[in-house]
Amino acid sequence: MKIKIAASMLAADFSQLGMEVGRIEKAGSDLLHFDIMDGHFVPNITFGFSFLKALRDKTTLPFDVHLMITNPLDFVDSFVEAGADIISVHLEVCPHLHRVVHYIKDRGIKVSVALNPATSLSSLEDILQDLDMVLLMSVNPGFAGQRFIPAVLPKIKALREILTKKGLSPDLEVDGGINQRTAPLVIKAGANILVAGSAIFNSKGGIKKAVEGLRKSP
Repeated sequence: MKIKIAASMLAADFSQLGMEVGRIEKAGSDLLHFDIMDGHFVPNITFGFSFLKALRDKTTLPFDVHLMITNPLDFVDSFVEAGADIISVHLEVCPHLHRVVHYIKDRGIKVSVALNPATSLSSLEDILQDLDMVLLMSVNPGFAGQRFIPAVLPKIKALREILTKKGLSPDLEVDGGINQRTAPLVIKAGANILVAGSAIFNSKGGIKKAVEGLRKSP
């Protein structure tokens, strides 16, 4: 199973975004991860679709867009037009999850469902066959640089077992507190895409070395 790294742009230097995108692509990142926060579903506000649009012609890397917002369906089209390649919506804010998932799929991009650390996998099982990815949060969303929640590891393992049993192969992405210490743990549990921000952009050994180190299997 190939391990992919999604560099979180929340940790990039906003004063030099074009340069940061070039650096992270050269370093070998597989995706660029964008955390979109609305100050309502999560206690923080980040950036919107114009941010993505400004960077779309700076890289060929896929845009992995994580909508931490209360009404994701209202903004899907704008993010698709801005260049999103995959959109994650939170199960916690989608009472009509099937409708949201298929609305995104009908836009011709990949779709993912995200779960907070305390959200059970049980509500996800009936939609798994329609997903390109599942995003499991290993911190409570809202802020960068939080400490990894170890209790999520059995959840990652359980989801990988469910997918294997069902014969399904969506990507399993984990986001939150990923660094050189926690990356081997989530890979061993069954994740194949790791979102990392501070561990890449703030690495003292350089971002290329950081990306390569995160990708190493346990």
